[in-house]
Amino acid sequence: MNAWSKKLGAVMLAGSLMIGGMALSGAFQGPEKAYAAEEAQRNIVNVTGKGELSIKPDVVYLSIGVSTSAATAEEAQKTNGAKITKITTLLKTTWGIADKDVQSTQFSVQPNYSYSDKDGQQVKGYIAQHTLKVTYRDLTKVGALLDAASNAGANNIGNAQFAIEDPSAFEAQVIEKAMTNADVKAGAIAKAAKRSLGQVITVTQNDDGNNPVIYMENAAMSKAAADTAGGTSVEPGEVKVSTQLSVMYELK
Repeated sequence: MNAWSKKLGAVMLAGSLMIGGMALSGAFQGPEKAYAAEEAQRNIVNVTGKGELSIKPDVVYLSIGVSTSAATAEEAQKTNGAKITKITTLLKTTWGIADKDVQSTQFSVQPNYSYSDKDGQQVKGYIAQHTLKVTYRDLTKVGALLDAASNAGANNIGNAQFAIEDPSAFEAQVIEKAMTNADVKAGAIAKAAKRSLGQVITVTQNDDGNNPVIYMENAAMSKAAADTAGGTSVEPGEVKVSTQLSVMYELK
C-alpha cells in the first residue's frame, strides 16, 4: 500500500469514528432530554384561579320602541314616526339625555298577513316598528323614565340591562382575587402531596380578549304594590366582574 492510500484510509477511519461518536452521543441525548422533561413535570403544579366582584351598576341600557299597525305602509310609517319623534324629544328635553345616548337600533315596515281556508294568505295592513337604545345613568329614576316613555306612546319596552360603564377600574381588584384563589389552591395541593410551593413560573389570563367579563343582568320590572302612584319599580341589583388565571407553580 502506498503512502497516499495509507493517508486516505486513516482519514476514512477517523471520519467513521467521528460519525459514530456523534451518533452515539445523539442516541443518549434523546432519553436525557426526555428524562429532564419528565422530571420537570413532576416538579410543577397547574391551577386555575377565579376572581369575582359584585358591584352596584352605574348605567342602564333601555330598549324603548313603538309598534304601529295601519291599513297602508305609508300610514303605519307616518304614525309610528310621529310617536317615536315625540318620545325622542321627551327623552332629550324633559329627561336631559344626550344625543349620543339615544340611538336607533331597529326600524322596519312589514305587511301583516292573515290566513283563512277560503281566501288563503292575505295582506291585512302593515306594521311599522322603531326601537331606541337609551343609555341612562340616574338609576333611581329608571321606573319613572319608563312610565313617561309609555305615556308618550312607547308600547314595546324591553328588559333593562344594568352594567358597569367603565369595568377597567375594577380589573386590578378582580385579578388580585383570582391570584389569591390560585395561591390557595396550589398551596393545598402542595401540602397534600407533602411538598412545598415554590415560585410562580407562568400566568395566563383566560378571558378571550374580554377582560374582565361583565355580566349584565336583566332588570326585574314590575308594578310596585306598595306604590300608591302605581309607577313601575325597577331594582338594579348587582352586576358581576370576573376573570380567570391559569397559573403554573414550582413544587419543591
